[in-house]
Amino acid sequence: MKNTFLALTLALAASALAQTNPFTREDTLRGSVTPERAWWDLTYYALSIQTHLDSQLIQGSNEIHYRVLQPGQVLQIDLQPPLRLERAEQDGETLTIERAGKQSFYIKLKKQQISGALESVTLWYSGRPRRARNAPWDGGFSWAKDSQGRHFVGTSCQGLGASAWWPCKDHPYDEPDSQTIRLTVPMPYDAVSNGRLRRVQVNSDSTRTFEWHVRSPINNYGVTLNIAVYTHFSDTFLGEKGVLTLDYYVLPENVDKARAQFRQAKDMLRAFEYWFGPYPFYEDGYKLVEAPFLGMEHQSAIAYGNNYRNGYMGSDLSRTGRGKNWDYIIVHESGHEWFANNITYSDIADMWVHEGFTSYSEGLFVEYYQGKDAGAEYLRGLRRSITNTRPIIAPYGVNARGSQDMYPKGANLLHTLRQVVDNDSLWRAVLRGMNRDFYHQVVSSADVEAYLIRHTGKNLQKVFDQYLRHTGVPVLEYRIDKKQLTYRWSNCIEGFDMPVKVSTTAGQWYFIYPTTEWKSTPLRRLKPANFRVDENFYIYTEVVK
Repeated sequence: MKNTFLALTLALAASALAQTNPFTREDTLRGSVTPERAWWDLTYYALSIQTHLDSQLIQGSNEIHYRVLQPGQVLQIDLQPPLRLERAEQDGETLTIERAGKQSFYIKLKKQQISGALESVTLWYSGRPRRARNAPWDGGFSWAKDSQGRHFVGTSCQGLGASAWWPCKDHPYDEPDSQTIRLTVPMPYDAVSNGRLRRVQVNSDSTRTFEWHVRSPINNYGVTLNIAVYTHFSDTFLGEKGVLTLDYYVLPENVDKARAQFRQAKDMLRAFEYWFGPYPFYEDGYKLVEAPFLGMEHQSAIAYGNNYRNGYMGSDLSRTGRGKNWDYIIVHESGHEWFANNITYSDIADMWVHEGFTSYSEGLFVEYYQGKDAGAEYLRGLRRSITNTRPIIAPYGVNARGSQDMYPKGANLLHTLRQVVDNDSLWRAVLRGMNRDFYHQVVSSADVEAYLIRHTGKNLQKVFDQYLRHTGVPVLEYRIDKKQLTYRWSNCIEGFDMPVKVSTTAGQWYFIYPTTEWKSTPLRRLKPANFRVDENFYIYTEVVK
């Protein structure tokens, strides 16, 4: 599922960047739309994996189905060591595999590739996959044990890439339109993945194969593997598109706690359908799956490891008290169903599209249940974590992520934009419109910025540039002389002109329109002691003489 114009744009950007940046060829192979990626469009994956739990080895295959966009004979596939790519075939013919880098391979095709044709390549691989060092932040396979000493396994690979555990086209710009995941595990273990369980096959070697099918486009890092002796229970939610199935897979010892804690899933769905529109994957259902790490936004199969506690492992990231009334992992990771899984970035440099909007969704969740002031207080509280040491958006085409500020600063950028728009019904309509108009699509930050500018009717480009591409927090410098307010923006990019709300008397707010040049506005009943700047704008203020 690819935008051809986007592929060309990213390829050109990567080529230009390669002339001036310090990144390696490995970075470019992984992070750019190479010529060996650009000519073919993913349509479907059929992934099959057998997991040997005691030895921590895996073996399997992946059928990669694609549409030929333009003729090409070399196809790039990614698979990270220590896994080994063993064989490739097309139409029963063995293909030559050439190593392109440490984790990239060129598959040389024999059959002539004709524009518009639908083709497939099957890959076989095996090995001991990378073990997660600090999942989910430094991911891979997490091998753990439950309280009974039984295997408890999960995968996480955001940033690291799905090629850490299966061979694929490991770049976010292209997604399959659907996917099947077949997982074979020894009895009595269960294997849970994305989408819906189509069948369970009992094999003669005391293993079972669980076949899951995803009907929607899915990003690579959203594909998941979970293995444990699970207890399953289910529920339903009557939402905007009808009945949504809710399935929960938890360790047996945690069933009672899960039945109580997972009731919050309905609260989350109710709030986020209000703000963002229908849950994007009714056809694939919604699942929470207990995992041996904190959590991850695996599409339709959210990984859960928050120990059945409210907050973020019992704490409140905002330090306001507002975050202790709900389970952070249920809310945050599920918020990614709208921003990451429905609307997906086309380059990891734009990761804020996932994390900024989803961190912002936490405040909207608080607002839905505790009121607008409470939601705003929560979002302002997140500012304590902002460092402003690096830009939120990273270089393109080299698999580079921007600053972790993408979470709290991205959320506060959006909170600030809401104040600029100054129309709550319009703001909600824009958030819902994004999820409708970008439904199951891959987009760039530029696409998102243009959408918000167009649909709010506000010229926000300088605001985006300031908060996403620079590190300085704008400073509103001002002074008050008699009945006159004089002000300007400093510590900002050239041309920064964001309006901001101020108050001169209790309960009355006015917009002023600063630029980087000094301006003055006469105001009635202006008393210096009464002057306030709306704290919901993420800015600093400074009184000057």
